[in-house]
Amino acid sequence: MLQLIDWVIIGVYLGIIVLIGLLLRRKAKQNKTAYMLGGKSLPWYMLGLSNAADMFDISGTMWLVTLTFVYGMKSIWIPWLWPIFNQVFMMVFVSAWLRRSNVSTGAEWIITRFGNGRDAALSHTITVVFALISCLGFMAYGFVGLGKFMEIFIPWQNIAPYVPFTVQPEYVPHLYGVAFALFAVFYSILGGMSSIVWADAVQYVIRTAAAVIIAVIAMRALAVHTLNVPEGWFNPFFGWKLDLDWGRIIPEVNEKINSDGYTMFGAFFMMMVFKGLLVSLAGPAPNYDMQKILSTRSPQEAAKMSGFVSIVLMPVRYLMIIGFAVLGLIYYKQLNLKTGDHIDFEKILPAAISSFAPVGVMGLLVAGMLASFIGTFAGTLNAAQAYILNDVYLKYINPKASNRKISSVNYLSGILVVVISIIIGVFAKDVNSVLQWLVSGLWGGYVAANVLKWYWWRFNGYGFFWGMLSGIAAALICPYIFTGLDLYYFPVILIISLAGCIIGTLATPPADPKVLEQFYYNVRPWGFWKPVLRRMQQENPALQPNRNFGRDMFNVVTGIVAQLCLMALPMYLVLQQQVPMYISAAILVVMLVLLKKFWWNSLEKNEV
Repeated sequence: MLQLIDWVIIGVYLGIIVLIGLLLRRKAKQNKTAYMLGGKSLPWYMLGLSNAADMFDISGTMWLVTLTFVYGMKSIWIPWLWPIFNQVFMMVFVSAWLRRSNVSTGAEWIITRFGNGRDAALSHTITVVFALISCLGFMAYGFVGLGKFMEIFIPWQNIAPYVPFTVQPEYVPHLYGVAFALFAVFYSILGGMSSIVWADAVQYVIRTAAAVIIAVIAMRALAVHTLNVPEGWFNPFFGWKLDLDWGRIIPEVNEKINSDGYTMFGAFFMMMVFKGLLVSLAGPAPNYDMQKILSTRSPQEAAKMSGFVSIVLMPVRYLMIIGFAVLGLIYYKQLNLKTGDHIDFEKILPAAISSFAPVGVMGLLVAGMLASFIGTFAGTLNAAQAYILNDVYLKYINPKASNRKISSVNYLSGILVVVISIIIGVFAKDVNSVLQWLVSGLWGGYVAANVLKWYWWRFNGYGFFWGMLSGIAAALICPYIFTGLDLYYFPVILIISLAGCIIGTLATPPADPKVLEQFYYNVRPWGFWKPVLRRMQQENPALQPNRNFGRDMFNVVTGIVAQLCLMALPMYLVLQQQVPMYISAAILVVMLVLLKKFWWNSLEKNEV
């Protein structure tokens, strides 16, 4: 149970973020750029820290603790479902390409690629729809996770006598989610992007302290206990089958593995890589990540910001994850993980805090987890507001709105988005069900159109619209037709979406040549752009294509290996596996030297 000092720590944290919103309210009211993008004046390392803090979400952390508990070192591969290595692609080339467009949202970017015709208007509309669906989904996902977390620390039986209405047990987490979401709503709506970035900096410090503390507690526990795990748990490598048998240790874990659908791990891994490469080549989804890229001062700073995310996120997050997983394994029998008649492994993280954190430390850990939720919720809310304001209200309703009117619309749209996300959260079964649909189903409808828009000159706005529309429709329908892991119907959604892209493009004329030439000149992507380049070279023979494909792919592979080392190192440190830890550290050093030579130096020369 939380004690007075714990409540004081939590209260101080909540008070600080409310104060940040109040202090930055005036700056956010200056204009829409100041509100949505912090005036494009924030340094790249602050934006990177903020982006990392937003990705350090509570629901994702609970999910990753569960994965580490069940799959051990093999769990470092499963986040490729997102895929987390998309940050490497953005670091190497995608962020710089996106920032060169100099727009405010992903939907506004469509105009730079397809022009102002009817096809661009349709593409713009479908992008706004996708952005709002994904933002609402991620907010609901975080909302469900927060409720599960806080339910452990604030038992409903202690609160129920003071509440003038009856709440069914399955909806208690949602009630807690509403209560704490209000703090995120307050400072993000008042202060916009600037308040989110500064609040995220505070939250990152809290989470780092919490991660170090829980890692130390876990290491001390390991000094007097031995982990009882199946053979292969410490090995990150795998074959066609997972081959982790928990039958003699915790039989319920085998049921969890079967329900996750990861038994045939080789097939699962290949599907993750296939999907992950396409998603990464498509660029960031229209949410808080894209908004942080568009908020940077220059394309070079956009690339640096995306690279900085992995450096500040992975080691700290995985210190916390492995710490909680170790405590969960050592003290499994003491943790009450049952919900009804089944074991809810997503409760390992909050149950471990409740059982083993001392007074004061518990308050810091709870504040850290609250920060995880509030930061992500606020960043996603800001992205949703940006689309409603910039791509709906200012584009179609009131293009000449005053700054005062813009502020009012921001406030109202924020409240509306929060209410809808809460309603979605109420109907969500659990964290994993929402996550699987977001990363496998909805992303399947996003990928085809957003890959082709970068790399194929002939692709037009009609192809984008029909590809996105057919993909989103398939993502909404497929869960009712197919059973099993959502990742496995990703190819079905992809094929449907790709067919919509190709048919829509070839059945209609190409985009305006002037629009294509301007886009190519500004962004300079590699890919299938020869017809556009030839036309431009007739007027400017000195114009050269982007010949960095080989170097970019080398840097991508190098960056992915470095990112895996950043995940594995803190895990081996806490597990006290010295030989693998030293090997991981040595590989990381080599990768960083290569990235300095072939990526960072090219940034400094403005070659990216």
